[in-house]
Amino acid sequence: MKMLHKRLSIVFASLLLSLSLAAGTIEKETRLFAVKEGVELKMDLYRSDSASILPQPCLIFVFGGGFKDGQRDAGIYLPYFHYFADKGFTVASIDYRLGMKGEKAPGLRNYKPLLNAIHLAVEDLYAATGYLLEHADELYIDPSRCIISGSSAGAITVLQADYMKQNNHPLAEMLPAAFRYAGVISFAGGIFSTEGLPSYTKRPAPTLFFHGTADRLVPYNKTGLFHLGMFGSRQLVKRFREERYPFTFYSIEGVGHEMAEVPMKEYLPEIERFITDLVLDRKQWMTETRHKDLLRQSDTSSTPGNYYN
Repeated sequence: MKMLHKRLSIVFASLLLSLSLAAGTIEKETRLFAVKEGVELKMDLYRSDSASILPQPCLIFVFGGGFKDGQRDAGIYLPYFHYFADKGFTVASIDYRLGMKGEKAPGLRNYKPLLNAIHLAVEDLYAATGYLLEHADELYIDPSRCIISGSSAGAITVLQADYMKQNNHPLAEMLPAAFRYAGVISFAGGIFSTEGLPSYTKRPAPTLFFHGTADRLVPYNKTGLFHLGMFGSRQLVKRFREERYPFTFYSIEGVGHEMAEVPMKEYLPEIERFITDLVLDRKQWMTETRHKDLLRQSDTSSTPGNYYN
């Protein structure tokens, strides 16, 4: 009996070791992808050391911080990076120029600094995308499966980037004409438009929206006057429904701007499901889910006025 117990212990230990080795560890590599206006722009690449040498989908991430601060490697984002690196993705978290640093709160009479900051961020996202496409073979990246995701200002950036690419904006000429993003993931984002509710010349990428209904920093609905303003997730989903563009929308009732970060900890399986269904399997679904967490206490005090002061 003792001998049998000992053998079983050895087998069990060996099994645990093999499972541990199979899971792999996440490796991080930092690369310089551009220098703009004397600013070095870098990206952190995360991937599993057990990853296949076959081309992988690439998940590009743009951090938040109101276009005035933030870091590509902030600890709050690491569970998101590691989760998808472990799932066989190459995750690229990128720098971008912070065009709102030192600026006053944006408003209807002071929107140009914000618009400039958005365009700088989009330009830098395009530069990072171009770098990844250029080095796709070396990095084992599948150019047809590049997904962009972002938090807050980063979410605005990725939504704006796909919008500008599909509407042939001059900045989008930085990317190959035939290239399109495979998917967009927005954590509390919107699109700044001077032409009213954004419309698309070419179909946008399948898009995953997360937004709190009580968000006062990036509007859940919209802020602005007539054709000028920031159009939040609710308005963008309206356009997607009208034009029958695939999307998934998680509308979180009574919650403020923390939905810029919460999904990267609490909704990882839902994000993976969106990628699997709408991006990789190309299902033509339009899905809206309304959540109300009776236990969540939300801080809805953040506004552009107090955030930028």
